[in-house]
Amino acid sequence: MTVKEIKEIAKEKGVVPGKMKKDELIREIQTAEGNKACFGYEAAVCGQDDCLWREDCLKIS
Repeated sequence: MTVKEIKEIAKEKGVVPGKMKKDELIREIQTAEGNKACFGYEAAVCGQDDCLWREDCLKIS
């Protein structure tokens, strides 16, 4: 997913993207959704198969 697409999702969730990096922005979105802000940290033990960020998370973990 591109940063532009992520920024659009952020705005929909009420998150102001500013100059956040991609991983920071995704964690802010996760928090706004009421989820654990775990992007890039726990992919090896993640059980969230339907997570919107899973594909990108697995690439960086």
